[in-house]
Amino acid sequence: MENKKDIFDRIMSLRILRFAYPFYGKYKEKLLYLFFGVLTTVIGIAVFYLFDYILLFDVLLANVLSWIIAVLFAFFTNRTWVFKSGTDSSILRQLLTFYIGRVATLLIEELILLIFVTLLDFNSLAVKILTQIIIIVLNYIISKLIVFKKE
Repeated sequence: MENKKDIFDRIMSLRILRFAYPFYGKYKEKLLYLFFGVLTTVIGIAVFYLFDYILLFDVLLANVLSWIIAVLFAFFTNRTWVFKSGTDSSILRQLLTFYIGRVATLLIEELILLIFVTLLDFNSLAVKILTQIIIIVLNYIISKLIVFKKE
């Protein structure tokens, strides 16, 4: 069975990036997860900023709304490019499992925001950004071991 090169393989095959191809080949899944994790985080923070700072929603509601949008983006990018499980199993089962895993990490994130923003009055955007480190690691573990595990 021959592996087709995806867009990232083709980009890394460019002459200017070829020096990094061995590293990329060895750590492709983790690198793509980090790449899309950063994009998901940027989307989540931008939407959070919109709801919290511009529309003046409650900080916890702003977080939930930004989370819903970011998780949907993360699901499709993880399914398509990171874990390449588009044909392995049902999209509905994966989507449900993905959201359940993300709900668990959302609850952790909400608890951190509740403690540090609502109770201790820290800057909400700073806490949101720092919290993402914990959340990205937990989400990778859940996705790798549960949602998109190879059958």
